[in-house]
Amino acid sequence: MKRRQFIKHVAQAAAAVSTVSAFSADRVIGANDRVNVALIGCGGRGRLVSRLMREAPNVDVVAVCDVYEPAAGSAKAWAGPAAKSFRDFRNVLDLKEVDAVIVATPDHWHAIPTVLACRAGKDVYVEKPLGHTIREGRAMVEAARLHKRVVQAGMQHRSAPHYKEIEGIIQSGKIGDVHFVRVWNYSTIYTGETAPPDSEPPEGLDWGFYLGPAPKVPYNRLRFRVYRRFYDYSGGFITDFGAHRLDSVHQVMHDDKPLSATGVGGVYGNLGIVDTPNVLHVTYEYRNWVLSYEGVQINGFGTGPRLPGGRVPYNASGGFDRPHGEAFYGTNGTIVSDRVGYELFPTGRGGSVEPKSVVGRDCTDLHARNFIDCVRSRARPLADVETGHKSTIVPHLGNISYKIGGRKIRWDPENEQILDDPQASALLARSGRKPWDLI
Repeated sequence: MKRRQFIKHVAQAAAAVSTVSAFSADRVIGANDRVNVALIGCGGRGRLVSRLMREAPNVDVVAVCDVYEPAAGSAKAWAGPAAKSFRDFRNVLDLKEVDAVIVATPDHWHAIPTVLACRAGKDVYVEKPLGHTIREGRAMVEAARLHKRVVQAGMQHRSAPHYKEIEGIIQSGKIGDVHFVRVWNYSTIYTGETAPPDSEPPEGLDWGFYLGPAPKVPYNRLRFRVYRRFYDYSGGFITDFGAHRLDSVHQVMHDDKPLSATGVGGVYGNLGIVDTPNVLHVTYEYRNWVLSYEGVQINGFGTGPRLPGGRVPYNASGGFDRPHGEAFYGTNGTIVSDRVGYELFPTGRGGSVEPKSVVGRDCTDLHARNFIDCVRSRARPLADVETGHKSTIVPHLGNISYKIGGRKIRWDPENEQILDDPQASALLARSGRKPWDLI
């Protein structure tokens, strides 16, 4: 299906399933007016982002929604007695008083609530990855533009001052020409665990609604608690932690147009029903540089030096090196970075680059505030939906190559098409389970 035909199909399907009326006019929100936010997906990440938004002046959390009643109840207890609680996100979108929604569901539920929220006139903060497929991401962009909504991807590195500083260093040419970039994610979360047997879902969980557009399968604790191990609900580690770092590479390099991807790896160990790889290596070609991604969940020892002063990067422990990060290799110097800072090293070949270490921090609070500011101003946020979509394309291409046996795929970034490979092209979209076969 061509992109234009696909977008038309999405609009028709969304109208068919939605109980939500299309929005006709913006509510003008002044600097002193309250912004009413609703949370869709009440896990730890959603609760954190909603708390950070509520810390901004004149912001209220007025509704919470989750298919698991205990999660919704926990969020409501925090939001306060006036907050409404729902199982079905469409009830949230029907609330006239809601100005914006946070979509912090499992990945396979990112696109549909976002598209319908835009149609209902709500602005959206949606966690990464932007969509579960490349076609979903494009549909989210089109919905945001059609309905003139502010949509921020939860790629908070865009709000981090130290990444902006790295961008300036590289774009100034200070470390010379950069033709090779590495990104890595290391952990030990997958080793040695076998899947428990299928069982009845826990009390308070609407398992059918949780599955949504995904295939109908019996409840299994792993499918619910660690959904990123399953392609039905996620893209694995590369669309999780990898998405942040690949987005940072795009920001720093000023290039979001990969031309090819080759992904190899596997699911190693006795992991049963798990199907996302616990070792994945992807090589991407861009116009004038090469990107290497390493995702390893069988050994948490990372790569790259620690930060100065004995500070250990987040979720690393005593003897561990930097477990997540990026390295930009220039002809005159190298920058090694992660979300808590960066280090600059000379090449040792007589260049003029001076060593430098900068300590930063996670900037989810700044990212949440940027979204609220844009809800008021109607400006494009730092991680606008188009930015989030183009950065999410990269991990999706790596997964597609992996799924077809590691064959190199060639990508047309202008038309968002895989060239001359019908098997790979079929993975640009998915067929959703009715009635959620929207995108």
